Amino acid sequence: MKYLAFAVTAFLTPFFAYVLSWNRRWIRFAFVPVLAALCFFDRTSINFFAVSEYRGTARGMEVSLAYLAAFAVILALKFRGVRIRWVPSRGAALFLVYFLLCLPSLTAADNLLYAWFEIWKLALLYLFLVAVENYLRATDDAGTVLLALGLFAMANFAFVAKQHFAGVWQPKGCFDHRNGLAFCMNLLGPVFFAGYLMKGLGTRWGRFFFVAFVSAAFAAIRSYSRTALVLIPLGYGLAWCLCMAFGKPRNAVRRSAWLAALAALALAVMLPRIVQRFETAGTGSKSYRIQTAKCAMEMIADEPLRGVGINNWGVKVNPPYPYAQRAGIDRSNMERTSLYHEGIVETVYLLVAAECGIPCLLAFVAWLLHYAFLAFRLCPRLAGTARFFVPAGLAAGLSVIVLESCMEWTLRMRQPVLPFMAFFAILEYLAESSRHGAAAPTVPSAKGALPA
Repeated sequence: MKYLAFAVTAFLTPFFAYVLSWNRRWIRFAFVPVLAALCFFDRTSINFFAVSEYRGTARGMEVSLAYLAAFAVILALKFRGVRIRWVPSRGAALFLVYFLLCLPSLTAADNLLYAWFEIWKLALLYLFLVAVENYLRATDDAGTVLLALGLFAMANFAFVAKQHFAGVWQPKGCFDHRNGLAFCMNLLGPVFFAGYLMKGLGTRWGRFFFVAFVSAAFAAIRSYSRTALVLIPLGYGLAWCLCMAFGKPRNAVRRSAWLAALAALALAVMLPRIVQRFETAGTGSKSYRIQTAKCAMEMIADEPLRGVGINNWGVKVNPPYPYAQRAGIDRSNMERTSLYHEGIVETVYLLVAAECGIPCLLAFVAWLLHYAFLAFRLCPRLAGTARFFVPAGLAAGLSVIVLESCMEWTLRMRQPVLPFMAFFAILEYLAESSRHGAAAPTVPSAKGALPA
């Protein structure tokens, strides 16, 4: 039944795009299925050639409703006569370089099917990035994207609250894993926090940003992810400093004071559980991280240029390959099928280098740092405009993400990267607007730049 529904949806996507193109304001409704896909990813996606028991970064050639919506946006823009830019920005170009440098690792992959799973996922992520960037340039409607992401944060709050009252120790919200929840909310939270600081509770958008920020912060803290808990103060503290330095919001002291009192109260309530999370972590997690990191280093030493094969970590970490043994892990008694239950190195940088080689790692880091530096550069450039809070929050959030990725491989997960791509598209759009001297309008814009 699910495959039938997917086939009908895919078949009707061009018709849906054509209907959206009738009115330039209707194209924004394509983000409704994107929001639905983010909240219910498994229910709104089809996984071809699925290998669900494999412990890898991709477990099938998955097509999500979010990707169909992105395709519909591109088609609708084409129907309106908009020229689609397939490499719309420097960030997109860097992602393409990263993607192309992943391809040589196919020659080293023991299981080509698993490798193509990840290649397929990266290609669809690029399609999503291209769709959002072209949509923003054509419509000047960043508000719809921010609205969808804010509602996504609130949906996670609702899911986490439900799981909390159901007795779940570490809720995961709408995500497959609690680390994905904490990771994503640590990016969304500072953006909406900066939006609240700049606008206050006296405006409709200020109230929306406040609710979205509280939702994201609560979800990240309640996940009890240790890395996230350590870095949360850095994200919100840096966002506050950037707003004070460049944005200079009115009533900043009053807004910050009562918010600090609220945060202190929330911390007092949750502190015993947070302390318990660190005290009961044990040494197993630390030793596991060290062992897998050693395995990754052995793979890098063996294949520094092309890696051992994208999405083939779960294959190469087991016999007959020698990497685990070289790292001091005895896996000689494990059967070949045990690879399906093996975890992944808990550092995205080592994972990329091990699977795809050092050149690919450099491209990946350049892609990620490009957006972080761009956000910092936009802060003084957009100071005094309605959209200043976006680069201020993203500069803080991405600083956290760069550090958190040293302990997590979440940037290779399927679901958390979609909100990242949406924010990256907004950053590139704001950068281009500021270079052309266009003043950033109020979010969201009621007008578009689509051809009549």
